Amino acid sequence: MTNNIKALIATTALMFSSHALASSGCAFEDENGGFMATCSEEKQEVILTGLVDTKTMMAEVEEMTAGYEEYQVDTAAITPLKNLKEPTEIVVIIGTWCPDCHRETPRFMRIMEEINNPNITVTYIGVDRQKADPEGLAAKYEFTRIPTFIVKQQGEEIGRIVERPETSLEIDLAKILN
Repeated sequence: MTNNIKALIATTALMFSSHALASSGCAFEDENGGFMATCSEEKQEVILTGLVDTKTMMAEVEEMTAGYEEYQVDTAAITPLKNLKEPTEIVVIIGTWCPDCHRETPRFMRIMEEINNPNITVTYIGVDRQKADPEGLAAKYEFTRIPTFIVKQQGEEIGRIVERPETSLEIDLAKILN
């Protein structure tokens, strides 16, 4: 095979690869005598706002499913929470687009499932990238970072966990509720 035929085959293969990538939103760029592949496709994301239930989150936001399934609850740390008699409300402000929420929210859902205490109610409020929701539900709470877990008893806030727990969600919740 001559060098000209080899060059033609290589060029044809490169053009075919370049066309396939370009069709998928990717392309080759000439950089310092070589080629660099770049992609311009944006990640599709789901933004749920307002009151959100756990089933919808799990069904619509695939990043949360793995965290939920993999998380091992610290059962010793939640024992006091299982026996909590005081009616307690926890408001969780989340962004379904937020990586910190993808990490902490599924863990929290597993913890609440494991606690299974009817005296604890949880409300999830989804916000958009401007940290707002159409109904203005999140605006009732002063927050700047998400997720924010607001723990309330007798209508008064008694503590919160912002963005990530200091130790773990289980231990931090137990500290707030003791």
